[in-house]
This record gives sequence, C-alpha cells and structure tokens, in this order.
Amino acid sequence: MAVHLTSDNKLKKLIVVGDRVLIRPAPSDERSSGGLYLPPGVQEREKVQQGYIIKTGPGYVIPLPVEDEESWKPEEEKVKYVPLQAREGDLAIFLLGGATEVMYAGEKYFIVPQSAILMLEREEEL
Repeated sequence: MAVHLTSDNKLKKLIVVGDRVLIRPAPSDERSSGGLYLPPGVQEREKVQQGYIIKTGPGYVIPLPVEDEESWKPEEEKVKYVPLQAREGDLAIFLLGGATEVMYAGEKYFIVPQSAILMLEREEEL
C-alpha cells in the first residue's frame, strides 16, 4: 500500500541484508483494507506485532560452485539469492521475539528475519 511506504527518500540509504525485512509498525487498532488486524489481547499474550514492509533484503544466499577451468571469465558475484516471499508494501504479522527494534530519522522500525513472519497480506493490483 503506497500510503504506508515512505514518500520521500529518507530510507534510500538503508540496505537490508540477507533474509531480513524492514517493517514500519502499524497502529495496534488499525485494520487493513481487507479487514485484517490483531486484537489487543493477542498482541500482548502471543507477543506478535503487525506492520508494513518498507524494504526487503535480497534473500537467502546460495553459493555458486567454483569452476577453476573458467578463469578467463570476469570476476562476478560468487553467490545467488533465493528471493524472499515478503514484498514491499505487504502487511506482515510477525513475532516480536525475532525482531530487532531500531529508530531511524525519528521513527520506529523493526528489522525482522523472514522466518519470524507468520503471515502476509498483499494488495494485488487488478
């Protein structure tokens, strides 16, 4: 959802690494356009949070096999990535235990590994 993404470029300098995502927390009583929200009791008891994915890392690293006989090829990246299931703009419900809270430019964000995300809601374009 574009309204939840940053309209300026203040997060442009941030690079999310590996299988992590940067999430801006959503107000606890906010419902998504599809009606998804976390009741307050669930947030406290289960230690889960919801928020919008602002940036994603490249994914899970898969090393490439080393082929010595092709030394004539230019030096390139020696890894490939399996992309993440989470995408920018998704509403994520995630475990707080796996998240790291950070402050950047006066706003609170969470850095969350994809494994701590329980569910995503995506606004598909028609």
